[in-house]
Amino acid sequence: MRSACPWRTFRWYKGQKHYSGTYWSATTRDHVIYESRLELSRLLFADFDPSVGGIVAQPFLLKTVLKGKVRRHIPDYLLLGQVPVVVDVKPLHRLSKSEVEFTFDWTRQAVESRGWKYEVWSEPPAVELENIRFLAGYRRDWLFSPEVLEELREVDLDGVVLGQVAGCLPGLPEPQVRSAVHHLLWTQTFVTDLDRPLGPSHVLRRGA
Repeated sequence: MRSACPWRTFRWYKGQKHYSGTYWSATTRDHVIYESRLELSRLLFADFDPSVGGIVAQPFLLKTVLKGKVRRHIPDYLLLGQVPVVVDVKPLHRLSKSEVEFTFDWTRQAVESRGWKYEVWSEPPAVELENIRFLAGYRRDWLFSPEVLEELREVDLDGVVLGQVAGCLPGLPEPQVRSAVHHLLWTQTFVTDLDRPLGPSHVLRRGA
């Protein structure tokens, strides 16, 4: 299932309302499609989540008969981990629409009957999203020196503020050290508070 292709793909056309594209995922080490900025935000959070081992867009078609009609629905994402999570992405202002509630209700029942989890994703906290979006710029591991990453892992950075980290490896250029630390924050080797804009005063802690 990790190598599954999307059930359907989107088409590009002039004047389209949706912001579609592909995102290179560090989790899958491949491109994953999205059909809106909100779907892209869910992709970023999934890629940042160490419990997610795989991401499949438009994973399968669900079909059932309810109230005398055939109902079909393709969820937006399947997140693979200890327990698979089926995700539908929808703006908060549309969740109260009766047809959306109806579709998500029977989808939830179908998914949870398999012992899987079901999630409806709406707008995330803006600051947390921007921090994760920033760290995603450092997700490509081949751009960083393994030796520098290993040196940083061995340094006791618990309680050190982000603005002082570069001084922990004085023999290396500060930009190289800072970017390596950002990569280790992406991999959650080190963690910090992402509920406020990331800056020099952020305190680092070793990840679990």
